[in-house]
Amino acid sequence: MTAAGRTTPLVVAVDGPSAAGKGTLARRIAEHFNLAFLDTGLIYRAVGARLLRAGRDPGDEAAAVAAAREVGLDELDAPELRADAVAQAASRVAAIPAVRAALLAVQRRFAADPPAGPRGPAAGAVLDGRDIGTVVCPDAAVKLFVTASLETRAERRHKELLGQGRQSIYARVLQDMSERDARDSGRAVAPLTPARDAVIVDSTALDKDAAFAVAARHVARHSAWQKTAGHNRTAGITRRKD
Repeated sequence: MTAAGRTTPLVVAVDGPSAAGKGTLARRIAEHFNLAFLDTGLIYRAVGARLLRAGRDPGDEAAAVAAAREVGLDELDAPELRADAVAQAASRVAAIPAVRAALLAVQRRFAADPPAGPRGPAAGAVLDGRDIGTVVCPDAAVKLFVTASLETRAERRHKELLGQGRQSIYARVLQDMSERDARDSGRAVAPLTPARDAVIVDSTALDKDAAFAVAARHVARHSAWQKTAGHNRTAGITRRKD
């Protein structure tokens, strides 16, 4: 039983493509509702970083699986994980089924037994990734799929890189992002796609506060401590239709 008296932790799955704003949104949800937070993409980056440090090809399945079996959550704060080369390596290792299988248990343990939240014992967890609602935590109480147009996401990443004092060419960022989308959506195992019961948050025309307001209303409906926060307004929210 969790600190809030729940027999099952509240799990919030936040999925979506790169630069859609899901990471910022997931962290803000975790902070607001005092939930533990895990950026699952960093686990794959940590695997990619291990391979690059060892001079191994991220496409080498045996080496990638070995790295995945050794990686730990204590490696996720390393600054090197934000490097573009590591991001590309992570995208490649994430397409290897055996790597995904090796990391699945780590993510599920975090969701089932979350560590402390920002303000002490947490009643659940927020997991940010690309297959949380579909594969990692298919029974999550809340599933959000955060997206935006390719052009909007590329522009955001371009501005982010320039703001960091790094060189960036918008056309190249757009091409790289398009290729990564294709890899993530087209892989045979756990492709990037909304869960059937996910709430889709399109952040193309939303700022960070507006996107959070949409998501927080939905999370509040499922949280034991804010049962009365939900209401009938659903502006900005659509559900996936078959």
